[in-house]
Amino acid sequence: MRECGERIRRERALSPRLVLRRVLVLSEGRQYREAAAVLSKLGGAGIAAVASELPLDLLVDGLPHSAQLLETLLTKLVSSGHQRTNLNAEPVIWQLVKLFACHEDPTLKTKVGRLARALVEYQPDFHALLLQRRKALEQAVQGLGCHGLTPDIGGLTHLHAALKTELQRHVEAYKGALHRLDELGFSTDSKKPVDASHQRLLSLHHSDVQQRLIDNKTLLTLLDKSVLQQLRPLIDTLATRVQNDKEALFCVSQLKKIQCASEDVPVASLLMSFSRGCGALLDLMRIPESPCHSDGYHSEPEAEPDQGIDAVGRYGGLYYQSRPRALEALDSLPDLQHATQLKAKIIFSVVVLAFRTCRNLRETKIRDTFRTLHVDGRSSGNLRSELIKCLASNAESFPLGDAEHQVVALVCDTLREYRCLEDCSPLHRYVAEVTRTAWLMVNQQPPYELETDFQIPIRMQGERHQRHHSSERGSDIVRAYLWPALLRNGICVHKAVVVTANSPF
Repeated sequence: MRECGERIRRERALSPRLVLRRVLVLSEGRQYREAAAVLSKLGGAGIAAVASELPLDLLVDGLPHSAQLLETLLTKLVSSGHQRTNLNAEPVIWQLVKLFACHEDPTLKTKVGRLARALVEYQPDFHALLLQRRKALEQAVQGLGCHGLTPDIGGLTHLHAALKTELQRHVEAYKGALHRLDELGFSTDSKKPVDASHQRLLSLHHSDVQQRLIDNKTLLTLLDKSVLQQLRPLIDTLATRVQNDKEALFCVSQLKKIQCASEDVPVASLLMSFSRGCGALLDLMRIPESPCHSDGYHSEPEAEPDQGIDAVGRYGGLYYQSRPRALEALDSLPDLQHATQLKAKIIFSVVVLAFRTCRNLRETKIRDTFRTLHVDGRSSGNLRSELIKCLASNAESFPLGDAEHQVVALVCDTLREYRCLEDCSPLHRYVAEVTRTAWLMVNQQPPYELETDFQIPIRMQGERHQRHHSSERGSDIVRAYLWPALLRNGICVHKAVVVTANSPF
């Protein structure tokens, strides 16, 4: 009886509610080491219960001092095998990036090294997320430096000066052409449509054809000058610079969600500091390579080719980088400003349609090849495999214009009342990025596929679903899909992003 009573007292002492209360009290007193020791005594069910109620913001604000407590929490969740979606650890990632970007503490890596490795074990997608963010920051910095002098006929000059000079040449050439047209009488309405009829044109004499040649050659000489062919490259340069500045300001707006940045700080300095922060955290996340090491994107015993890993990273980049830019573009359309759910569905639909279109395109190309070679596709498994390898190796250069137009057309035809989508160039760029990535992934061996079962409401599955930060943390009922899961051989390699709520989304 005495042993039974002691066991009951121990269980009560370690009840999740009491542990949570004790951890909160210790954390508020900045006694994180003692809080970690209390948390380490919990079992699997208890740690999951505490994680679902623990205010993560309190621990995030305490970094780097709270690193040991966070590491204990994440490690216990991983080892227990309970749902990892009870805790959205993404704020921890950005707080660490902020610390590395803004502080010159030589001991910081030592303080948070174990936490960084626990984060990538808890959520392997974090590694791809950081890679994509660092790449976007580096590209934005490069774009800021692409506003130098521009080649012109007279040498190097500023782009605006080159555009002014080129436009003046065009104006003079167009004025000369208009004057010549007036002299020839081509621009008047005195001529009848019958004069340009097929029968009339075939009845012209030698002198008529000769005079027409002289007149048209005169106009061509006025308009088809080499000096007039520099406007398009200048316009393309101007468009590139506009896009570069948009990307840089978009990155700054993303960083302002992490830290309030002063307007006096140079944009490049801000971007480069956070790029270094991402790089420092990525260095800590590196896990020693071994024959049995898994990169976290799959559970196959043998290591995949780097191309497959890069493909999953690119797919994650679509969600973390391309999707916010596309949503921002849709927000700027007056017809869609208040259609929050519709905008999310458009972005989601593009991914599904792009994968379906690319899969159909791959099958069409393979069938056409079999038909050209007069080969029976049912008995040519090796040839099909080689063709897919060829398509995969040339995925970056394969022309996908028709596939992109098809995806845009499907979206616009479904939403005919929103004509603004047809002329939304950022949406078209998003479609191009998604289609290119989808084409790369459907041509892998084995191919990547999207999970197509989007039935709602359903109960959340930790191995396939990742909770969006806008979700109700106390609910496990999926009410909406924001991003589809990615599968390979039936195994989830990138989780679906979902919204959970007790009431319909």
